[in-house]
Formats: sequence, C-alpha cells, structure tokens
Amino acid sequence: MTASSEQDNVQDHSDPSHGARLGFDTRAIHHAFDPADFSRAVQPPVFLTSTYGFESVAANDAAAALGGRLYAREYNPTTEILEKRLANLEGAEAGLVVSTGMAAFGTLVLSLLSQGDELVVHKTLYSNTVAMVEQCLPRFGIRVVPVDLSNPNNLDAAITDKTRLVYFETPVNPLSAILDISAIAARAHARNVKVAVDSTFASPSLQRPIEHGADIVLHSLTKYINGHGDTLGGALLGDAETLHTLHETGLRYITGATLSPHSAFLILRGLKTLSLRMERHSASALIIAHMLEAHPAVAWVSYPFLDSHPDHTIAHKQMTQGAGMLAFGLHAGFDGARTMLDRLQLLTRAVSLGDTDSLIYHPASITRARQALRKDAHLIEGVGEDLVRLSVGLEDVSDLVADLRQALQDL
Repeated sequence: MTASSEQDNVQDHSDPSHGARLGFDTRAIHHAFDPADFSRAVQPPVFLTSTYGFESVAANDAAAALGGRLYAREYNPTTEILEKRLANLEGAEAGLVVSTGMAAFGTLVLSLLSQGDELVVHKTLYSNTVAMVEQCLPRFGIRVVPVDLSNPNNLDAAITDKTRLVYFETPVNPLSAILDISAIAARAHARNVKVAVDSTFASPSLQRPIEHGADIVLHSLTKYINGHGDTLGGALLGDAETLHTLHETGLRYITGATLSPHSAFLILRGLKTLSLRMERHSASALIIAHMLEAHPAVAWVSYPFLDSHPDHTIAHKQMTQGAGMLAFGLHAGFDGARTMLDRLQLLTRAVSLGDTDSLIYHPASITRARQALRKDAHLIEGVGEDLVRLSVGLEDVSDLVADLRQALQDL
C-alpha cells in the first residue's frame, strides 16, 4: 500500500484543477505551479538573480511590506514553488527550504531557542547534529537534555519550565529505530512544548509526522526527496507563524543559509518521482533485510518492517513502508565489516543515503579515521564497531543480493 492510497487528499486551491481533491503523486508533480504563469513552461524556471528590480518606489515598498521580496536570500520564485509543494505534501501550513539539512537544524534551534532555554533530544541523533548539540548550543547558553524517547514516559521528568522544544529523528539514524510520534507529541504538548521531527529516512511519501501530532518536520532534501545524489538542501515545514519566525529571523539574518534556485529546481524534479522511488527502495530493502537475517555471517539486522525489529508495530502504525535504510552487524565485528566492504563490487562505499545508487559505509572506520584530527570524535549512542549502514538504491535487487553474498562469503 502506498502513501498515495492512504493520503487524505488535502484540497489544493493552487492547482489548475481549481480545488479538485488530488492525490499525493499528482500534487508532487503539479502543486503550486501553473505553466500559464510562466510563459507556459511545463517545468518551473530557474530564477538566477541576486536581487529584484521594481517599476516604481511604491512597488518597491509593497514588495518590502510582503516580507523580503527584495533580495534573493529572502525570496526566489523557484524556491517558493518548492516550499509550497513540500508543505502541501507534508500537511503543513508553510515551508522553508535552506541550503542543507544541517542548515535546517541550525535555523530551527537558533531561531526558536535563546540563552537559558532547554532542548530535549533523543539520545541517538545524526553525528553532525550530535556535534552541534554537544559543542555549539551550550556555548550559547542553551541546555541540551538527551533522553531515551523510545519510552515516551521519560519526557515527564525531562521537561521543565525552561524546555522550549523536543527534537528527534524517526526512523533514527543509523539503526532505524522507530519512535512513537503521537505518544511523544501528546506528552510534550501537555507541557506546552513544541515537537520537531526529522523525517528524512522516511520522506513524506511514507510518513507525515504532522498527522501524528508533530509541530515541525525537518528534512535533509539531499536524501530521498531529491533522490539523485546531485545537490544539497534542507527543509522545515509546519505552522505559518513558526515558519514566519524561521524565515524572518533564522534565514534572513541568523544563518543566511539560502538554497540555490538551481538546487531547488533539481529537488522539484526529484520530488516528482518520490513515491515511485520509495516503493522500490522499500521493496528491495525488505528483500535484502530478509537475506541478511538468514545469512550465517550476519549477527543482527535492523530494518523497521522486519518482524524481528523491536519497533515494527509502531513502524506499521506511522509508516506505509519501511524505506530503504537498514543496518546490520557481522559476527566478525570491526575487521569483518572492513573486509566485507572492500570486497563489494557493485555497492558504492559512501556516507550519504537516499540516492538511486546503493550506498554502504562503516561508521566505526570513519570515526577512527577522524580521531587522528579530532580527539573528541566518537561513535553516537547505540552504534557499535560492527555496525554497517546500507542505503538500498534502485538497482535490480538480485544484483545487490549477489554482491552482498559474495562479499560475505567465508566471513
């Protein structure tokens, strides 16, 4: 079952069908763009301009009153289409796109939090987010409180009168643990605290956190939403008031992390095939997860739609498919993982995810290499030295299985 078949078909007043109730895939292709408004170009044009001219002082004043339609850091027609389309697909009132996923997180926390505020986060986060919450935010007087949110009851003791935001990923990088969005949101909202969810591993095709009670959704657009590994981007989606703050303070003068119009164009292109790609990623990942789970060299496998996954019930509640990310460990541990990766002939050894190409990497090897330059580099919570993370691409799954089998032989 796809997200398109379960989507509530939010009424879309900006499409040429004049308010018809449209499905997810139709809106991913058409929302917020009418060719008649752009010289009948079928694809959104790329507006490569750093500023805008006006026919009169009064027109310039009117543009300023609209909120920054003067300069390309604050407004661009191509990025505006992307923001509206993403917000519509996610079920949000408004959206903001920025230059990277980390720029999205920086814009979020630096816009909404001040000295003396507290941020509650799940104990396991993306490694660069960990670096920011451990090293950057405390410098600005923001206290970060790590909590095991796999048990939402833990929020009761973690939230104080100074807590302003609860932030977590689901699925969680890199183990694909699943956190219960609705249970966490209910406890946070009972204390008047907003909830932000990084839904990068799922994309809005498979999971829409706002439908489960989240206030803000974050995406690294670099990953599944773009899907082709050829540009960077980040997005924040939520209520109009909060998004206005993120735009007017965060983007305009705190981070200035503007997404380039060409990147917005590439992401819009990728978005049109998101649902189709996620179906293929998910189906292939499940086949590979079953194969690995039965392989004698493999000690464990973590994939949300495996029956053996401890969170598979929650995953089925808030996701329509399991996406393309899985993690596994070998009986041969650290050295075995390195040997396996070196034997691979088709899968690409790389650190990103969500591409058409299958990408695989060994976090412990990267961490050891980084320690030569940064003594404080460390594996994140829950990640052992045996863990291998695999982003399953769009190749023929039989070829991926064959490559993994030959790499695992005799380990």
